[in-house]
Amino acid sequence: MQIDIPNSISTLLFSLDLIGTLVFAISGSMAAASKKLDLFGAAFIAFVTAVGGGTVRDLLIGSTPVGWMRDVNYIFIILAGVGITFLFKKYVRKLRRTLFLFDTIGISVFTVLGLQKALLIEIHPLIAVMMGMFSAVLGGVIRDILINEIPLIFRKEIYAMACIAGGALFVMLEPSGISFEMRTVYTIALIITIRILAIRFKIGLPGIQDEIPIKRKPRK
Repeated sequence: MQIDIPNSISTLLFSLDLIGTLVFAISGSMAAASKKLDLFGAAFIAFVTAVGGGTVRDLLIGSTPVGWMRDVNYIFIILAGVGITFLFKKYVRKLRRTLFLFDTIGISVFTVLGLQKALLIEIHPLIAVMMGMFSAVLGGVIRDILINEIPLIFRKEIYAMACIAGGALFVMLEPSGISFEMRTVYTIALIITIRILAIRFKIGLPGIQDEIPIKRKPRK
């Protein structure tokens, strides 16, 4: 299913989508490198990180073939991300702040794309917001599970909640008559702002802790 959006914003979103895919691929490759996986393992982790969320979303809403199967550019972008990490790992590590910014832009764009795709097939707005969030973060969840890490969205850092907040804003602005372009800008700006503030001031959701004391056996 094609997303019916104006050509001007479609070109921008597609460009940012490719940038986000590249950054997610590099993120996945770096995670694989930290676990000392081989080149194939790194490519596999990069792939699921970059397109895992969109794939799950498309399968859930019945949009097949899934997005990356329709455009081979995504495969090339992912392979480029693996190559960049493999050849310039030391330099990539020094660009963590830049990668964080692109990663944040990526999840904000994926949130809008996933949300809009769900809305176009008349899915309830609440579920559509969830589809937008899935598009943005599920790739990272799959990556973390495969490398035996607790997924980032389950830790204190605000990540998925930023996508949900942005998606909710997008839906709430729709009845106001604000153009798709401006709703997209406001949504992306909100997600980026939440992410930056959360990292800058170390804001996170409270955790659930088991306060039941552990009974220790007395020493003999």
